Amino acid sequence: MFRQNDYSRVLFKDKDVMKSIFITGAAAGIGKACAEHFHSKGWFVGLYDVDEAGCQELAKQLCGERTVYGRLDVTDPNGWKSSLQAFWEAAGERLDVLLNNAGILRSGDFQSIELAQQHLMVDINIKGVMNGCHSAFSYLQKSPNSCVINMASASAIYGQPDLATYSSSKFFVRGFTEALDLEWRQHDIRVMDIMPLFVQTAMIGQLNDPASVVQMGVHLTPQDVATSVYKAARYRGLFSKLHWPVGASAKAFYQAVKIAPLWLSRLIVKNIAKL
Repeated sequence: MFRQNDYSRVLFKDKDVMKSIFITGAAAGIGKACAEHFHSKGWFVGLYDVDEAGCQELAKQLCGERTVYGRLDVTDPNGWKSSLQAFWEAAGERLDVLLNNAGILRSGDFQSIELAQQHLMVDINIKGVMNGCHSAFSYLQKSPNSCVINMASASAIYGQPDLATYSSSKFFVRGFTEALDLEWRQHDIRVMDIMPLFVQTAMIGQLNDPASVVQMGVHLTPQDVATSVYKAARYRGLFSKLHWPVGASAKAFYQAVKIAPLWLSRLIVKNIAKL
């Protein structure tokens, strides 16, 4: 186990086989579940979060093996630079997967949420992803068959009432993923996003019980999402698979919106939200 500021060069007997993943928002919820899942599969895992103590505790739970941790505010480009360099050295100079997982959510009528909170969602959910991809490019480029996995949401399938800014930030993630995947294929870097519906995490506790939660329910666990992230990281299909809806409801909604006319999609969402 290494703290970010430690001298953290690790030598592996077969470091060409040891794959590595850099995870933001790793201290809890989906990020923690992903860290545990990838670590159980033999990966080297970088644990990064504003909650450094949480990352340290998780590293201890993983027995301190094949891990490095540190504090990272994803809105800080300089923090990204130092964290990625520490990770690169600790992981044996490779970055197979960048998981842009960190994000926040505020729910309610748009006008009732303080503008500062709206801006914070933009800073973390949008700028945080941009910062990560921009800062990690050179490391990804030097790692064969590398990929970026961005945490989007089923709310990026059609704009969600009571989650207007959050939903919009995930639409950015979706569009950014599509564009960057096309750009970075020439560099042998795949870019994908994950689209879960509501997940049983602390973030759900921040919701003001929007009708969509009541209607759709909260059936996914962080482990369900982690399984999808792992599948995406290992995907080597003939055709690109950019978007990964998680759970039956999200998959059905994703397919329905793809084929339904806009007015019908709008009506479905309106009815779910009871508007």
